[in-house]
Amino acid sequence: MKQQILGSRLEKIETKLAFLEDFIVRLQDEVVARNAVMDVLKTEHTAIKEKLLQISRDMEEIPSQKPPHY
Repeated sequence: MKQQILGSRLEKIETKLAFLEDFIVRLQDEVVARNAVMDVLKTEHTAIKEKLLQISRDMEEIPSQKPPHY
């Protein structure tokens, strides 16, 4: 009787462990995928920020420029 109970408990523990291992693998894959997306977004953010700064600098120069007919 005790042997059956121990065997049943061990089987439940092994099942839970298998599910946890699978969960960890899937979670790690998701984290890696999200990090890849974050890297792309950071690159795009930097490019947009640089472009906006350039546009801002160009806009500041416009009022100080004389029109071409002067």
